[in-house]
This record gives sequence, C-alpha cells and structure tokens, in this order.
Amino acid sequence: MKQRTLAAMTASLALLVAGGCAGNKEAVTKAPTATTQIAEQPSTPAVPKKPETVTNAIAAIVNGEIITLHDVKREAQPAISEAEKKGVLNDADRSRIRRTALDRLIEKKLTEQKARELNIRVSEEEVRQAIDDVRKQNNIPSQEALETALAAQSLSMDQYRSQLREQIEKLKLVSMEVRAKVQVGESEMRDYYNANQAKYTEDETYRARHIFFKTDEKASPDAIKHSHATAFAVLAEAKSGKDFAELAKSYSEDPAARKDGGDLGSFKKGDMQPDLEKTILSLKPGEVSDLVTTPIGLHIIKLEARVAGTIKPFESVKAEIEEIIYRKKSEERFSQWVKELRAKASVEFRELDGLL
Repeated sequence: MKQRTLAAMTASLALLVAGGCAGNKEAVTKAPTATTQIAEQPSTPAVPKKPETVTNAIAAIVNGEIITLHDVKREAQPAISEAEKKGVLNDADRSRIRRTALDRLIEKKLTEQKARELNIRVSEEEVRQAIDDVRKQNNIPSQEALETALAAQSLSMDQYRSQLREQIEKLKLVSMEVRAKVQVGESEMRDYYNANQAKYTEDETYRARHIFFKTDEKASPDAIKHSHATAFAVLAEAKSGKDFAELAKSYSEDPAARKDGGDLGSFKKGDMQPDLEKTILSLKPGEVSDLVTTPIGLHIIKLEARVAGTIKPFESVKAEIEEIIYRKKSEERFSQWVKELRAKASVEFRELDGLL
C-alpha cells in the first residue's frame, strides 16, 4: 500500500465550507475553566433559577479535563437547528441530540489528549496548505470569496483556521495510530470493482442532427403559419428518406446547421434542452422525429447513433477504489480505536437531569 500524504488525507475535511462548517465551529472555542464559583448564600430565600439558565455546569470530566454544559449545547445547536427546520422538536429530541453531542465531545477530548501525549504538532504551513486545498476543491477564486463563504456559515477566518488545525492534528493522530495499520489487497479492490460496475460505466452517448424553423413571439401570424407549412413539408421529405443533412443545409434557419447539416454532435443525458432530449431518447438510430415545438421554434430531429456506455478498465479506477476501501477501513478501525481509548479512560458524568 502506498504511503498516504497529509495533503491526501486533508481531502476529506477540505469541503467543510460547502457542507456544514457551521456544525463544527464550536470546536475552536476554548472550554470554560474548571474553576467554579460558590455564591454567598443570601439571608432570605431566593427564587430558584430554572434549569435552562445554568450554563457553566460540568457535564463530564475526562481524565481530569472538564466538558461543560455550555460546550455540549454549543456542539448540539447545529443539529438541533437543522432538525427544527424539518419539523417540531420536543424536549426529548433535544435531550437525545445533546447527549449524542456529549459523546462526541468526550471522544474529541480523548483524541486531543492522545495527540498531546504523542507530541503531535501542526505547522502554519500545513494550515495554509489546507486552506488552499479548500479553495481549489470548492472552486473558490480568492481569499475574500472564502471569507464570504465562511461568513455565510457564521464562521470567521480565525475560527476556521483553528478548526482546520484541529482536524489536521486528528488526521495525523489517525495516521499514526490507525491508518498505518490498514491494508487494502488487490482482491478487495477487484471485488469492489465487480460489485459496482454501474458506478464505473460511462454514460450512454447520442449523436443527432436537427432542422430548425424559427417561430418566436415577435413573428407575425402569417410568418408563423408559413414556418409551420415549410416545416411540415420538410418533415415529409425527411420521413421519405431524403438526405437529412442536405435538407438541413437547405431549409434550417439555424446558421450553423446550414453549414454542418444540422449536426448536434455527441452528447449525454442532461446535456440537451429537455424537450429535445425527451424526443431524442425516444428515437431509434436512423429514425426521424415528428415536429418538436420549443419556445424558440420548431425542430425536426434525426438520431444518427446511440452508443452504449463502456465500462472503465479496472486499472484506470484502481487508485480511486483503493482510496474508497482504505478510507472505509480506516474509519472502522478508528471507531474501534476510540472505543478502546475510552474504555481505558477515566470518564465521570455529572447528574444533569433536566439540563440536557
């Protein structure tokens, strides 16, 4: 198995701008310190605060480091907001989401601690390169455009840099503790290739010609009537077997068609105007359509050829398949590794009934 570079590993996190960077922005904010303040007892009974007003309670202690209720709520908020968009969310739903968020924060704390133990560091150059990868993979033309995209996710550039630093640190940890132990064999890749033939099959392509008659809304009724009469006459000739390319050169009102015989070239599904594509897909090679009406005019279509999609050779997609399997096995191995790390850790939960 070839050695993976850090640049390759950062590919999986570089799309944070496009799909949910707001959901992780809380990771860049420092947790409140473990110090708690004991308020002086008032001389007269005070009205107890509602549980929702408690923001600095300790939710869990992981190997001596705290996770606060504030951390948990911040981690859970993106998921709660997304769920609220889809429908009504009750208290039980919110509690479930926050407890899931607490589990994530515990795992995050454990991996951070392990990274410190292994003296894993992330340089400014690595962060800069990761930001460049983000821009390239998302087709973001400039630093200003990236900052605009981040702002749309309520995320500042400094927060995003901190987030990337944290993710790169995690990737280094994964590489050191997990990925280096993952192997992908040739037989695994071939099995995946054989089971996913449709994924590696080229799209069917079509080649067609057309004859065009202009009938836009500015044309007079007489002009439209004349276009229809001409189109029906040409259609009859095309259906009778007359040379379609020559008919296009003689009658088509598309300047390009008069030069190339109406050649539309080769194309795949989704490349053509819907009305024309629907007609083309219904034709057999050599068949001429009836008149097709579009907002700009009348068309006569002839399907020249339909070329079935071919399967890409295994060697041409081998590297892609290897990375897919490698990533899947790494994720599975990492999940198991985190479970083992957690089993050895000291994790103390605090009673937070009614607060989560």
